[in-house]
Amino acid sequence: MKAIKLISILVSLFLIQLEGVEGQELLSIKKKYKISPGSEIDTAALNNLINNGFKSLSEKSSSLYPISFTKSCIDSAMLICEKKNIDIPARLHLLLAEYHYMTDDLRSASEEASLAMKKAAGSDAYEDLAKIYLFFGRYYLRTGFFKESLEYDENAIALAKKEKLRGVIPESYFAQADVFSAINNLGERRVRLVNLIDASLAENDLALATVGYRVLGTSFCGDSITAPYRNFRKADSLLRKCFGLAVIRKDSLNSAWSLSNIGWNFYLENKYDSSIAYFERSLKYSLPANIHAMASNSLGNLGTVYRDLKNPEKAIKYYQKAIDQGLSVKDLFNLQWIYMDMSNMYLSLKDTSNAYKSYVLFKKYSDSYIKKESIQGLVDARFRYEADTHNKEVELLSLRLKSNRLLNYGLAGGIFLSLIIGFLLFRSSRLKDKRRISEMNRKISEITQANLRQQMNPHFIFNTLNSIQYYMYQHDKLATNNYLTKFSNLMRKVLDNSQHTSVPLADELSALNLYLDLESIRFKDKFDYKINIDEEIDPLLYKVPTMLIQPYVENSISHGIIPGEEKGSVNIDLKLNKDYILCTIEDNGIGRDAARERKSKRENNHNSLGTQIAKSRLDLVNELYGTSLKTIYTDLKKETGEPAGTRVEIHIPIIT
Repeated sequence: MKAIKLISILVSLFLIQLEGVEGQELLSIKKKYKISPGSEIDTAALNNLINNGFKSLSEKSSSLYPISFTKSCIDSAMLICEKKNIDIPARLHLLLAEYHYMTDDLRSASEEASLAMKKAAGSDAYEDLAKIYLFFGRYYLRTGFFKESLEYDENAIALAKKEKLRGVIPESYFAQADVFSAINNLGERRVRLVNLIDASLAENDLALATVGYRVLGTSFCGDSITAPYRNFRKADSLLRKCFGLAVIRKDSLNSAWSLSNIGWNFYLENKYDSSIAYFERSLKYSLPANIHAMASNSLGNLGTVYRDLKNPEKAIKYYQKAIDQGLSVKDLFNLQWIYMDMSNMYLSLKDTSNAYKSYVLFKKYSDSYIKKESIQGLVDARFRYEADTHNKEVELLSLRLKSNRLLNYGLAGGIFLSLIIGFLLFRSSRLKDKRRISEMNRKISEITQANLRQQMNPHFIFNTLNSIQYYMYQHDKLATNNYLTKFSNLMRKVLDNSQHTSVPLADELSALNLYLDLESIRFKDKFDYKINIDEEIDPLLYKVPTMLIQPYVENSISHGIIPGEEKGSVNIDLKLNKDYILCTIEDNGIGRDAARERKSKRENNHNSLGTQIAKSRLDLVNELYGTSLKTIYTDLKKETGEPAGTRVEIHIPIIT
């Protein structure tokens, strides 16, 4: 009945819109919301539409509320505002922001949320303002501005404590846990999850407390990231608390999920009997409730347990059931790892035919899963890059305008003071103005340096995509997938590092290692490389400008080693000097003279944009910090005078 009522509301609104008769609109809306003909209905109808829109978003997983229903509620609400000349309320702007966020139109989402903020900030609509803070927390997390995300979540917590708002504090802690998960800070993530559980229980919000226990317990089970911090007892205790609350709430999803994770926790301890028991208990909740993805996961894990128990007949039986469940909802994640485990099992049985068939299916679903994740990642990365560039351009323009304004005020003030107090006070005023201008120029230099760093990203990505294109032309799917996986990891590292003017040396060298791995694969082990770090250097303490070393290494490979006939080598040494890190890049390539001659013979000369930008950035650092750091090139020669390679010495400033 509820569904029929909602759909009838939607149909009635569209009919009203088509008829275009204002009297009929008012009469129809009164009937829908059971309001007497003589009452004021505009606000009531508007609020009902907004509430239905938010409800459809909160229950988006249900077929009863497709995203088109949300859009219909928004359009109908906007129609009422237009017809009755009502100012668009903050909640409707926020609903629009949530809709645009769901449809990946992040720019429009930000604009609508900003309008909602302006209208809510000047009123006593504290609950709406808290929800806007939470929205911006999610928005900035998705766009990679982690500091801003945490700040908005903290604003929501502070407002909720002050105005005693329910539901806001637990949700804010959950959002902060997601931020620390994104930056791989497991310790702070667990602190926020504990805060989430405490706040949820204090407000008697058992639903969110259930999720908090499950996520926190799972973090102690161990995966590819949290394996070194595994704690069997804590994981078991927390997941059992999750299960207890889920049973009280008759929550089939979290009941099945917590039991499955308890089973996985026992599996990692090699306690197979207990593991089987909990996976089977999980199925008693997921199968009747048609939670196919969860059932597929538990059945697949049962297959893997029986595989490890050397019982292939039972393993195959459970694997097939898991595949059937996964296929029913196109669960790419579970399907790909299940087929991989099956392939490994068949290999151990020396059944190469079935091992090959399973591996082919693993590749099929793995490629689809990676493609799906990569598309979303590239969309977010593109928006993140555009947003960051736009923000820096606005900041740079603002600083220049402010600098000019300060200069004009200073000159005018100096002239005015010179007429009143004389030459000494006039001179003092001018000195103060110069200090202010110097500070503004320093900030402008920082922004200019950040913009130059942004130019590095498309240049580096363009060269790396050439490598992927090469393997695609070779029709080598396995190598393409391997290369694409490494490339995705490198993309994530580059995007993370690009958020900062400087990064720890450890992060810079991690990205450099990934780049060298990619080039080594691309050129089929054409060269070896080594990275040596002086024991006096603390890679976590010392910071360096982002992506400063990579362009010089790229030149050594592209112009020195690759044109040579023999196998090359690249040695990267970092030593600590008094006020800088000496980075020496040495190769055994053809040398700079031969490289210049080779370049002159090519039809299309390619300027080394990467090293030009790196040199410009080093010049800016010298200007910013008053240093005289430089880059020194040395041509290496054999005893016979023939070229033996190139050595590049980079004096990198130490930033702490």
